[in-house]
Amino acid sequence: MRDVFANRTEAGRLLARALAALTLVDPVVLALPRGGVPVAAEVADALHAPLDLLLVRKIGAPGQRELAVAAIAEGPHNEPVIDRETLYFSGATMDYVERQAEVERLEIERRRAAYLRGRPPLPVEGKTAVLVDDGIATGTTVRAALRALRRRRPARLVLAVPVAPAEAVAALRGEVDDLVCLSQPAFFRAVGVPYVDFHQVEDDEVIGILDTHWQRASPATP
Repeated sequence: MRDVFANRTEAGRLLARALAALTLVDPVVLALPRGGVPVAAEVADALHAPLDLLLVRKIGAPGQRELAVAAIAEGPHNEPVIDRETLYFSGATMDYVERQAEVERLEIERRRAAYLRGRPPLPVEGKTAVLVDDGIATGTTVRAALRALRRRRPARLVLAVPVAPAEAVAALRGEVDDLVCLSQPAFFRAVGVPYVDFHQVEDDEVIGILDTHWQRASPATP
């Protein structure tokens, strides 16, 4: 287990080493933006795999936006994934979740247009889909992403993160075929704690990383 990461780039390289041991066939790497993108780019480069995004938005509790009561993933048939216990204790209602889901769907559309600029989602049917984030807190957002990804019928679904609480890892194992997590702190406080550099990843950084990866992956023109 790794206790400290210099930054997301180092975490991605270490994660790629762990994933290499799985001998993944025909992998496609999907990042959860924004923080998962620098991690996933290192994984995709190491695995010589294409890189895409899977856009998911957290639905925060009323007055506590960081406390996820639900999450919604991109896709025409995806409904919010609810954290029933947190929903109950926060006092949020299903009407509130549905209203916020519409707001977050619009933000998903904005981000896909900004980040991918018309690129369609990469096909994952029959392939190994590797979902990557910079860490997991409660698991609600990742669960929504995994369920959306499973509907796209990959042959194998892998979740890879540098850090997560043990209870979240245990709860998510049933959603995937393989799960790689480098650090499960005994006393989990926040995703950013094991990172020396855990700066806020902005849109420009996401776009720059994607452009760099795509340029490397594209065959040179004569």
